[in-house]
Amino acid sequence: MSDELVELAKRRGFFFQAAEAYGGVSGFYVYGPEGAALKRNLEDSWRDRFQVQEGHREIEAPTVMPEPVFEASGHLDGFDDMLVECPECGESHRADHLIEDNTGIEDAESLPLDEVGALIAEHDLRCPNCDAELAGEPVEEFNLMFETAIGPGSGHPGYLRPETAQGIFVEFPRLKEYARNQLPFGITQVGRAYRNEISPRKSIVRVREFTQAELEHFIDPEEDEPPLHRVADAEVTLYSAEQQNAEDGGHVRMTIGEAVEQGVIASDWVAYYLGVGQEWYERIGVDMDRFRFRQHLSGERAHYASDCWDAEAEVDGDWIEITGNSYRSDYDLSKHGANSDEDFTVFRQYDEPKVVERATVDPDMSYLGPEFGGAAGDIADALRTLAERDRTAFEGDEVTVEADGESYTIPVEKTGFGVEEVTEAGEHITPHVVEPSIGIDRVLYTVLAHAYETDEVDDETRTRLALEPELAPTTVGVFPLMDKDGMGETARDIAADLRAHGLDVTYDDSGNIGRRYRRQDEVGTPFCVTVDYESLDDDAVTLRERDSTEQVRVAIADLPDILADLRSGDRAFADL
Repeated sequence: MSDELVELAKRRGFFFQAAEAYGGVSGFYVYGPEGAALKRNLEDSWRDRFQVQEGHREIEAPTVMPEPVFEASGHLDGFDDMLVECPECGESHRADHLIEDNTGIEDAESLPLDEVGALIAEHDLRCPNCDAELAGEPVEEFNLMFETAIGPGSGHPGYLRPETAQGIFVEFPRLKEYARNQLPFGITQVGRAYRNEISPRKSIVRVREFTQAELEHFIDPEEDEPPLHRVADAEVTLYSAEQQNAEDGGHVRMTIGEAVEQGVIASDWVAYYLGVGQEWYERIGVDMDRFRFRQHLSGERAHYASDCWDAEAEVDGDWIEITGNSYRSDYDLSKHGANSDEDFTVFRQYDEPKVVERATVDPDMSYLGPEFGGAAGDIADALRTLAERDRTAFEGDEVTVEADGESYTIPVEKTGFGVEEVTEAGEHITPHVVEPSIGIDRVLYTVLAHAYETDEVDDETRTRLALEPELAPTTVGVFPLMDKDGMGETARDIAADLRAHGLDVTYDDSGNIGRRYRRQDEVGTPFCVTVDYESLDDDAVTLRERDSTEQVRVAIADLPDILADLRSGDRAFADL
């Protein structure tokens, strides 16, 4: 079906490869008029569920950021894919994908490099481009970041963001002020991200430029709890790491409440957003019989995630990741706090002031300076940090600290170590982060694939996209039975009025009425309005529903409200 869907997408203006006039470029796509409208509706639907209904706020950050941001986040060191290069044609391939596509092995990306190389040799995998042997060729890590220069010359290196998340994390010191320094709060962002994929494939499923919709929910891990009761009864299909590693493991169907109670999902927050996600995927038309949540194995989790569950959809026999639901703990904020001059903590006010013991040091700089020279200041800072972390280190006669990679031993009497009682009104904590990260392009492809259907209408094979009215690029097609005797003018007036009421409308008077219906069915338009001779007398029109092809007579004056209700789901066509 993928070939038929891609052909329809290109022919009808959903998506097509970019720069085809110059031979095209792999991994970059253009959304045509139908696709851009569908994508916009999908993004708005996500905003409604994950932002508006949850009470979060949205920002828009730059797509290019300076190198230190990604040094701190760990992307420069740990954002790699496995590359193997053909010795004959020089084509580069994603090694783990070669294994997954040509063997029964799943999730090869979680395997170490040497094991991937051994599997290539064991299964005699060959270059998909020229059929040359790949056994024995080195499997190497390839960083996916797109590098650029900020300003003239190369003095200020930067990178296209590989995810929208860092644009939120790096601005946390200001965002927490907008939240009045009160946890929990959530920030969303919908925008472009870039990854220099080794081998883009499956049209818009794996590309080099894509759209993410991400929510970063900042929480106090000791005090904040999600409203699990809202989603506790949601039934989900889970594929846990334990089931994946078991010989007879498989999918397990249970409610979110049961999954938390039985420890299948360890984090209540992750469980909550799986429940929210389940509701949303069903709302936008994902086939729930071809949908699951799969837990990441330990070897495939991102460097920032302590746990992650992917939402996956089955398309053309393959499971594709469409969303990651990660518990990122305090990794990101701690990293940016340690590598910048800003404060990435929030102040937690105690219910009542507390008297606590605090370890302090007041180093004797008249000793440290002559003894250690230029390292004295760093040693003093290291002593203060050690006192806060482990006061027992000062119980002997000497204490050892590290500064700039060197170890230094100092007499305890020269450190000015002491313990004093202080009254504290609260403490600074680094928030933890829960992140649902949606791949908009992959969700869009899934929605199209699951909506693609063929049936028989009037002894003809009909292709239709059974899109939810909320997502459909066009809400209603307006047709005159014929463009004469005033029917065309009436139909055009109706179309203009519906547009003025905020509905997406297409007007078509070309060809017979059956052909016009088929054109709209193929692009997923859920409703069509036909103006006929009777309309000129009774001020009513025929309203047709796409999936059932059923028709009802509706007053022209009632059309805007009826169509708005049908689009929002507040009214069902069968109830008209």
